Amino acid sequence: MKTGFDNNKYLKLQSEHIKERISKFDNKLYMEFGGKLLDDLHASRVLPGFHSDSKLQMLLQFADQVEMVMVVSAEDIEHSKIREDLGITYDLDVLRLIDEYRSRGLFVSSVVITKYSDSRSIRHFEEQLSHQEIKVYHHYFIQGYPNNVEVVISEDGYGKNDFVETSRPLIVVTAPGPGSGKMSVCLSQLYHEHKRGLNAGYAKFETFPIWNLPLEHPVNLAYEAATADLNDINMIDPYHLRSYGETTVNYNRDVEIFPVLKSMFEEIFGKSPYNSPTDMGVNMAGNCISDDGICREAGKQEIIRRYFRSLAGVADGSKAIEEVNKILVLMKAANLNVNERRVVAAARARAAETSDVCSALELEDGTIITGKTSDLLGPSAACILKAIRHLAGIPKDAMLLSPATIDPIQKLKIQYLGSKNPRLHPEEVLIALSTASVIDQQASRALAQLPKLNGCQFHTTAALSAVDKRTLGRLGLDVTYEPKNIEK
Repeated sequence: MKTGFDNNKYLKLQSEHIKERISKFDNKLYMEFGGKLLDDLHASRVLPGFHSDSKLQMLLQFADQVEMVMVVSAEDIEHSKIREDLGITYDLDVLRLIDEYRSRGLFVSSVVITKYSDSRSIRHFEEQLSHQEIKVYHHYFIQGYPNNVEVVISEDGYGKNDFVETSRPLIVVTAPGPGSGKMSVCLSQLYHEHKRGLNAGYAKFETFPIWNLPLEHPVNLAYEAATADLNDINMIDPYHLRSYGETTVNYNRDVEIFPVLKSMFEEIFGKSPYNSPTDMGVNMAGNCISDDGICREAGKQEIIRRYFRSLAGVADGSKAIEEVNKILVLMKAANLNVNERRVVAAARARAAETSDVCSALELEDGTIITGKTSDLLGPSAACILKAIRHLAGIPKDAMLLSPATIDPIQKLKIQYLGSKNPRLHPEEVLIALSTASVIDQQASRALAQLPKLNGCQFHTTAALSAVDKRTLGRLGLDVTYEPKNIEK
């Protein structure tokens, strides 16, 4: 894979920059951590060479100075809010993340429940945390937050929140998703620390938008596409431009809230340590791009990918048409059309030839593999089978799965499982191939190629079933599809 991002440089620069920021305060920094600490697949797609766990690895470089504080809103627990990418509730994700961070060597000390109210579900959650020896703190709803600074920065505001006891210089404040109250927790802590005689600091870690890339750079446009449902808009930071005469990029929510934050800092410290939203950030990703052309192309591909994802969401009712329309505007800004995603053009061309649903897969070396619907296999299954046969160097005329192998599975589906579609789907094909590999060396060689599909691009000209999406996702494929009909 061609890389456009120097991951080793990033780990070094980012950790040094955070340590420098800690030293500017009383050796105590509360860092609001946006985005994903684990499995940051968006960053790895738009910055080829960025490792999906880079932020975690960066923190592990000075793990003895890091303390993790998890934040979750009582409202999200009460309403069983789901983390869309994992399909689990926020409270369960907090428990999962605690286990993940601890297993990687990070110290997780506590959980803050924001907008706290007593209820059975909250008490049950707290009991689960106590079993993991996690301290729990309560933060409360503040009337007029955040604009009524006089009330917020008072004993009737942050003053009524629990003070979170911490013991290390860098406090990473993170959450299972947006809207949990990370920023409020950080500022509440600054208020309480200042009352105790300690001038702790605040910083914000957001990878995107990248502040020192142009506003119209495809990597920054891809961030807008990724957050189209939140209506985030990248914009020039007017406060930074006014203070320093330097053009930097931030996003609308941080720019809009900055005057309030500045007033809060002034109320707590007497003077704000920051003149702009950009000043608050600690992101060094833009300094580690080694090939801008590669990253630009990756950003463009991500915008197209997000477009198809939004189309699928509109079709299944999970997304609004406004999200699609916003991404279309971004595509026009980047002068993009969907056929610039090579697997889209290939799958559509094959579908036009066969007048049926087809799939296409792009391997790491750029080779395009296509699969068509047949009596035995669905197009995605056919495409996967052809791809691993190609990677294994097995001749095209060699039969990996004979009709005699496939026929019993089809009979099982139709006669006993009540399916109307006899064609094998990806999971069924892989199970059949796994069974055949016990006695067939070629099947074994083909099966061993599956890890090479990780990170490859995939497109099909019809909607995918939930089972197929899960299987292709587990193979590590970046999947798009067209939400018309359904692949059979």
